[in-house]
Amino acid sequence: MDVLGWTIISALFAVGMAGAIYPMLPGALAIYAAFFVYGWFFSFEPFGFWFWFLQTAIVVVLFVADYVVSAWGVKKYGGSRASVIGSLVGILIGPFVIPAFGLIIGPLAGAILGELIHGSDMKKSLLVGWGSMVGLLASTVVKFIAQLAMIVLFVIWLIV
Repeated sequence: MDVLGWTIISALFAVGMAGAIYPMLPGALAIYAAFFVYGWFFSFEPFGFWFWFLQTAIVVVLFVADYVVSAWGVKKYGGSRASVIGSLVGILIGPFVIPAFGLIIGPLAGAILGELIHGSDMKKSLLVGWGSMVGLLASTVVKFIAQLAMIVLFVIWLIV
């Protein structure tokens, strides 16, 4: 049973870290679920209030930051609300429409189309599209670091 428990935990960690790059994967929630799997297979005893508080805070910050950082990139380059919405729609549907490159092309195209619909010229729309890429990259880095911190905290809590 120990091997099965650690296999599931490791798989959830892997899915969680992949979720930093692929938004259709559960990301932080998969990592969070791994803590419950550990508790069910082994024991919840190592985890007290502060463990759950810190981990839950990281998950909440990740959910908020995911949208805020992406929107920040669009707004920083002068994007309108329409381009922010277009970028978010592109992040969600891009990977399904263009499987290999949709994660990059989706938000870029969404931001550009949103800005064009808003009435901006092509030059500004392309600049805003670039901003969506900056925001996506920044969001990915933030998610990766925060989710890695969740796993490191878990390991530290088990060792100490």
